[in-house]
Amino acid sequence: MKAHRWYTPWLLIAPALIWLLVFSLWPAINTGVLSFTNVHTLSGGQFIGVRNYALMWHDPLLRDAILNTLIFMVVCVPLLTFLPLLLAMLVQRTLPFMGFFRTVFYFPVIASAVVVALIWQWLLDDRGLVNGLGKQMGLIHQTVPFLTDRWLLLFSAITLTVWKGLGYYMVLYLSALGNVRRELHEAAAVDGAGAVRRFWAVTVPGVRGTMALVSVLIAVNAMRTFSELYVLGGRTGGVGGQDVSLVMLIQEAASGSDGRLGYASALSVLLFVLTIGPLLLLARWNRRTD
Repeated sequence: MKAHRWYTPWLLIAPALIWLLVFSLWPAINTGVLSFTNVHTLSGGQFIGVRNYALMWHDPLLRDAILNTLIFMVVCVPLLTFLPLLLAMLVQRTLPFMGFFRTVFYFPVIASAVVVALIWQWLLDDRGLVNGLGKQMGLIHQTVPFLTDRWLLLFSAITLTVWKGLGYYMVLYLSALGNVRRELHEAAAVDGAGAVRRFWAVTVPGVRGTMALVSVLIAVNAMRTFSELYVLGGRTGGVGGQDVSLVMLIQEAASGSDGRLGYASALSVLLFVLTIGPLLLLARWNRRTD
């Protein structure tokens, strides 16, 4: 049997490695370098040290963006960790029309985030379907400012995010539930454990690893939220710009012919630092469960 040359594995992974270096590693390094400059879109810049980072802490929109992002994460993580699990337990059963319901639950996942957000904008507008039906049915007497009130706009975007993500995380839980042994449920039922007790004592421990993964994915996606707030609240982030996200701030700072690429790069570094936290928590969680 002829032995392989030492460089054969490297030849096989070379295309993926080159792609990673060119489109991931180098842009990340370049972003870190640009964050210490005052470079603009159509003009060069010079080294200014940590001035961009000092400027961030005097930006009132940044404080709003961090607060909105934290609220987004705190609300979405528990909802999208447990609701898809309950949904997966439901669609796992053999019931009439269950295949249809599985398709319906997963359909928002494959739909474009922008298209879905535009539909929700039409529904929640002052003259939209929700306000119109509410007035006709006598449930409300005044228009509910879903898209103009700061907190209503934020929680409308959170509701959209939860609704759109249910199907995706449901599929992850379905694969995890297939590894939970049915004998454990039967033994718990023989011991007198009810449905709620079996859920906490058998189901949750059986999918604990998937729950940790789902929680981290949700936290990272919450940090990078953009389409929901951008479409529902407009490019300014609602009235007064109070419903902006970190990604919206980066896009706003870097856009235009006079975009502040140095400041946008500093915001990107801040976003990376905030995003890496959930990944470290996942590593610590896995170490403890192992």
